[in-house]
Amino acid sequence: MYGQLLPVLVLLVLGALGPWGQGSGPGGPLEEPPEQVPEEDGILVLSQHTLGLALQEHPALLVEFYAPWCGHCKALAPEYSKAAALLAAESAKARLAKVEGPVEPELTEEFAVTEYPTLKFFQDGNRAHPEEYTGPQEAEGIAEWLRRRVGSSATRLEDEEGAQALIDAQEVVVIGFFQDLQDEDVATFLALARDALDMTFGLTDRLKLFQKFGLTKDTIVLFKKFDEGRADFPVDQELGLDQGDLSQFLLVHSMHLVTEFNSQTSPKIFAAKILNHLLLFINQTLSSHRELLAGFGEAAPPFRGQVLFVVVDVAAGNDHVLQYFGLKAEEAPTLRFINMETTKKFSPAAGEPFTAASVTTFCHAVLSGKIQPYRLSQEVPPDWDQRPVKTLVGKNFEQVAFDETKNVFVKFYAPWCTHCKEMAPTWQTLAEKYKDHKDIIIAELDATANELAFVVHGFPTLKYFPAGPGRKVIEYKSSRDLESFSRFLDSGGELPAEEPMEEPPEEPAAPLSTPANSTMEPKEEL
Repeated sequence: MYGQLLPVLVLLVLGALGPWGQGSGPGGPLEEPPEQVPEEDGILVLSQHTLGLALQEHPALLVEFYAPWCGHCKALAPEYSKAAALLAAESAKARLAKVEGPVEPELTEEFAVTEYPTLKFFQDGNRAHPEEYTGPQEAEGIAEWLRRRVGSSATRLEDEEGAQALIDAQEVVVIGFFQDLQDEDVATFLALARDALDMTFGLTDRLKLFQKFGLTKDTIVLFKKFDEGRADFPVDQELGLDQGDLSQFLLVHSMHLVTEFNSQTSPKIFAAKILNHLLLFINQTLSSHRELLAGFGEAAPPFRGQVLFVVVDVAAGNDHVLQYFGLKAEEAPTLRFINMETTKKFSPAAGEPFTAASVTTFCHAVLSGKIQPYRLSQEVPPDWDQRPVKTLVGKNFEQVAFDETKNVFVKFYAPWCTHCKEMAPTWQTLAEKYKDHKDIIIAELDATANELAFVVHGFPTLKYFPAGPGRKVIEYKSSRDLESFSRFLDSGGELPAEEPMEEPPEEPAAPLSTPANSTMEPKEEL
């Protein structure tokens, strides 16, 4: 009998062991062989099941969380692929990967992804604490950001020949001279170098190099092929090297004394954290205008770090800058001074000559408070109140908005704002609905061409000015649909208690630095 059961028992045992005779152990299912990570254009395509494997295989991994419908993701895609190719060509340790967010909700939740694209850098398999990517979105910038994380962010310099070769190779080179390369100031220096991608860094502890460049103590030296040629930042022997102070020093001194405004320079202009800007508007195609650059540049050195001198070519597609200052191209040449924190603008007296002396006098007058700022305003259109949506400008805003007999609902917009354009039909319908209500006014104001006593920080901004004394202002922060607007107006500027208050999307009020000019592109919310 046992002989008859033996074949059956053998079959049962083999079945439990699986086709290769390798079982999973008591009570457990068979384990599948490790899944391979698929690739597209040299980019790893990750999922909940393959992320762990990718982290094990690749010690430096940059992961993009994207959505197929996201316009910014589509714009990034070709640059991301080029960056992957650049790194592959040089056999770099870093790899690029991507995760389709809507398909992988577990991963978007795990890594707190709330907008697309979001890029996170994983190093040495550390899944718990990835670094947020805040670098450029063009191929070389992405590749360089990664190079400085998987390798050294500064070149070690051993002799005069190597130092001079580095200095000669780039327009701006920063070298850290440290007597002890194990000092914690060196770590601070290297950490800064990781993110300052527009500069080349070196470091040395060689006495001969200290002597060659006339140094006796730890110093950061910025070498440049323009203006003064060199700027020194001595390390405080008691307090050590402050990364914030060094970063600001490098930003200020790596810029030309006079910077021409364009899409390449604007990110650096606004990153410099110099609040005062002096702008010379000229037409570079005219020799009489170009002659003014000498005097403008001559006035700049004493104001380095305090006032940023900027040239705006009115013939080079800078209409948005002209509009921001309320100027027309034919008004060039002219000067304007702005404080970026207060947005207060100043102009010199009409007929002032454009000399180094007059520019210097104008700067000192503004900084000492001897000149009053001006406020932009368009002219009041003759038919400003003839349509359902009333047109407000700086010159009639106060009179209309603070009319004690009217409830005034105002949309502050920018002509280039996508969200404003999307909301326009609803705003028009709302105005038509309430056009016969004598105590309700629906209006709009171009906040890029008209300045008020308060600053508009994003577009569109909606404010309600209720009737009555006291100049009250209520900022509307709820849904932008006709029903919600109507309930808000019908309740005298209040939403019902059950109405959920949400933050609708808006675009930042940065007319001088358009989204295309920023280091990181705008993102789209999930």
